[in-house]
Amino acid sequence: MQQHPKVIITDFIQDELVPERKALDGIAEVLALHVQGEAALEGLIEDAAAIMIYHTTSLSRQTIQRLRQCRLIVRCGAGFDNVDHEFAAQRGIPVANVPDYGTEEVADSAIGLMLSLSRGISFLNSRLRSGLGDWTYTPVAPLRRLRGQVFGVVGLGRIGTAAALRARAFGLDVCFFDPYKPDGNDKALGLRRVESLEELMAQADVLSLHCPLSPENRGMINDRTLALMKRSSILLNTARGGLVDTTAVLSAIESGQLSGTGIDVLPVEPPPSGDPLITAWRNPDHVAHHRVIINPHSAFYSEEGLMDMRIKGAEACRRALLGLPLRNVVNQPASVR
Repeated sequence: MQQHPKVIITDFIQDELVPERKALDGIAEVLALHVQGEAALEGLIEDAAAIMIYHTTSLSRQTIQRLRQCRLIVRCGAGFDNVDHEFAAQRGIPVANVPDYGTEEVADSAIGLMLSLSRGISFLNSRLRSGLGDWTYTPVAPLRRLRGQVFGVVGLGRIGTAAALRARAFGLDVCFFDPYKPDGNDKALGLRRVESLEELMAQADVLSLHCPLSPENRGMINDRTLALMKRSSILLNTARGGLVDTTAVLSAIESGQLSGTGIDVLPVEPPPSGDPLITAWRNPDHVAHHRVIINPHSAFYSEEGLMDMRIKGAEACRRALLGLPLRNVVNQPASVR
């Protein structure tokens, strides 16, 4: 009896694999490794016909070059910076993502962070719970009305557009910077377009990041760019941790340049012990303790969104193994195995 090819899930998923096995029934054997770190993959994935990878490990050149018969690497999520997709292209291996699984969830999380920070909800709850000050709103006053403030979006893709439309529903003046977006999207959506990140940051009362991580935008939010923002503005990052220099964010919180920040993603997850921002956030006597919200890369998550991601990732593998046209390929493989 001929053995089915293997589809290997590298990380994050560790249950009975019902949706994956249903999608690949009769086509492939599905295995979940649930590794902690790329080094643990050695000797386990070399014979994979397709690989599904999430966000808690990576596939570097060193690992990809050991793949003997891989027909597809699918990043089960929108961002794909944890896969060396350019080297995979040289090896003839297509890399695809799942760009539409959690659009609503991430956009909702960004707006939720904005509301909590701009209305003083988290700040006041944190101070009162700690027994600091009087039972009054004055520590965070003055609070400004949201309507008419500028909501700046970096990256007007699926999630950025969803966040922009939600912000517009609150009456905010929404503008965006996205050099890759064709002209006319601003007109169709009723948004304002600006021509540079610097112009956007100078206008924004709330800046929300919704772009992928690339060599050109790594560390784009730093001491220099934060200094361009209005004093007491708000920064939201539900995109990629590497976009932001968190040490610069901490300095901006300490100086009052930022009144608050909502962070769902960090450059290293989980953060190392001694990380300055995390240390300050955990310190009840530090201003960041009350003005910084940190979540564990959870903005994408809902029961429905996770199921969408799993099914669409498995279906991408199914198409690859059956030789059907692939969708959402993010590289240009020299040849398809």
